[in-house]
Amino acid sequence: MKKTEKKIITSVIILVLSISSIALAQNENNLIQNTLQQLNNLSVSLKILFLITILSLAPSILITFTSFVRIVIVLSLLRHALGIPQSPPNQVIISLALFLTFFVMRPVFEDINKNAIQPYIKQEIGDMQALSEASKPIKEFMLKNTRKEDLKLFIDLSGEKPKSPEDIGMITLIPAFLISEIKTAFEIVFLIFLPFLIIDLLIASILMSMGMMMIPPMMISLPFKLILFVLADGWELLIKGLIESYR
Repeated sequence: MKKTEKKIITSVIILVLSISSIALAQNENNLIQNTLQQLNNLSVSLKILFLITILSLAPSILITFTSFVRIVIVLSLLRHALGIPQSPPNQVIISLALFLTFFVMRPVFEDINKNAIQPYIKQEIGDMQALSEASKPIKEFMLKNTRKEDLKLFIDLSGEKPKSPEDIGMITLIPAFLISEIKTAFEIVFLIFLPFLIIDLLIASILMSMGMMMIPPMMISLPFKLILFVLADGWELLIKGLIESYR
């Protein structure tokens, strides 16, 4: 293969490794360095095989280090608030959450490409420096969107005594980030449920006062909830709120 193709393959491996390796403790840097040194001695065919193996971890990486968790929880529970748990279908929810995640994480990916991938392709930096530069924006994103109380909880449980946020280990930061994302998603869903809950209560009260006990309130309230969501530009407000919650 040509040198350019080899560089592209190696750069992709560096990007994937940079995202997956930050989950390792800081005392495992020697293991990462030895792995990268051995990787440089491999043939292109073995590098491609190694890349395919790393890509199999992509779903876990996407869920762990990005905004995917918060977005997919909010979109999934929105269906229950509307009273239609099967619509939109799961494929649509996952696809929408995936592309919204790419949109939110675009500045992080651009930073990785600018400071790690492109310099590495141009042979301006080495393997370990590219790995370090690619890890910085991801860790910065996670620290920015992690609640202080959740981070303090896992720092106390781990027994770490970091002098600065940069000294916090990823083994401590990752669970704190995930718990914080779940909490934030539930708070957003609570606010979404309130207007729909009021509609359900009003419809149920009206049906009881009219003596229509056999008619399910959900059957009557569903059209009102849908029209309320549409007239209020619910999708636009929800997507805008989710994206701005990361800014």
